[in-house]
Amino acid sequence: MTDERTDAELLAAHVAGDTAAFGLLFARHRDRLWAVALRTMGNPDDAADGLQDGLIAAYRRAASFRGDAQVTTWLHRVVVNACLDRLRAAKVRRAEPLPDDLDERGDRGSLATSAPLDPADVALAHDRRRQVVAALNELPADQRAALVLVDMEGYSVAEAAAMLDCAEGTVKSRCSRGRARLAVLLGMLAPGRDPDHELPGNPGPAATVRSTEPRGPPTPA
Repeated sequence: MTDERTDAELLAAHVAGDTAAFGLLFARHRDRLWAVALRTMGNPDDAADGLQDGLIAAYRRAASFRGDAQVTTWLHRVVVNACLDRLRAAKVRRAEPLPDDLDERGDRGSLATSAPLDPADVALAHDRRRQVVAALNELPADQRAALVLVDMEGYSVAEAAAMLDCAEGTVKSRCSRGRARLAVLLGMLAPGRDPDHELPGNPGPAATVRSTEPRGPPTPA
């Protein structure tokens, strides 16, 4: 039976002592939280650790939720911050592609395509996506997080700003700098090209990652 309580009601119930409420809340948003953690951290093991850190923090700090944002925004903020803390602490600068099972772990339905694709196009896009992700892992953590939320997960700049707890202009700047750096890493930066003009109409190379991923909800460890 589906629990019809809102996110805010589930969180309040958790604070009040309902032992099942937080698990229900997490299950409701698991896929998107896992996708963000996976793409931010760069591999399933580190993503699982980052997601776990974030969920423990959210579990313990639920009473501090002030209601000035949606619960899902708050959850994303806590998880993203946990992932960024791990990246900064370890000074992670990975260059290898994500594992072969990323397609099975990291997709959200809103980013999947339902139209049949030519196998050759799928193979080309798959290779292209892995190159983009490998380059993405070279970016500073703050730029990577902004691009993951905006270009790969499809959140608006305003939503990403709320999740990252910064100004919208900061998100735009991080995305612009990240896209320019990606273009350099991928050998795509043409003379005279202004990456700032890619906002918001042309999101840049990181968006390639979200265009060809098949369905398949993740299951965090």
